[in-house]
Amino acid sequence: MAADPDFDALFAAASRLQPRAYAPYSRFKVGAALLADDGTVHAGCNVENAAYPVGTCAEAGAIAAMIAAGGTAIRAILVFGEGDELVTPCGACRQRIREFASPETPVAIAGPEGIRARFTLEQLLPASFGPANLPR
Repeated sequence: MAADPDFDALFAAASRLQPRAYAPYSRFKVGAALLADDGTVHAGCNVENAAYPVGTCAEAGAIAAMIAAGGTAIRAILVFGEGDELVTPCGACRQRIREFASPETPVAIAGPEGIRARFTLEQLLPASFGPANLPR
């Protein structure tokens, strides 16, 4: 069994980028960080667009950074946002995460006070459609 992911490192990376998010329309800033299969941490923040809602989610930014660096799989991911409600990945990001993660992949949800909840990807996206569903 793999060691527990270093959620402290993911929290530090996501919380560092969350204030840098470009969110002039929603004013809802989100940061995300993931642990790649090679042990590296990649982070992203949401970037909105005047052609709202054509922006990019923080999770998508972190995934793009992982791919650009040569990573191929997500071992864990943390999403950082503020507010009373949990800031879980949107439906599109759940599917994006699924492309590079297994159903057992841990997904942590955090706010300024720390980690607020932990899920597996399977809990957030049950009976998901993923790469194994398509012939190669």
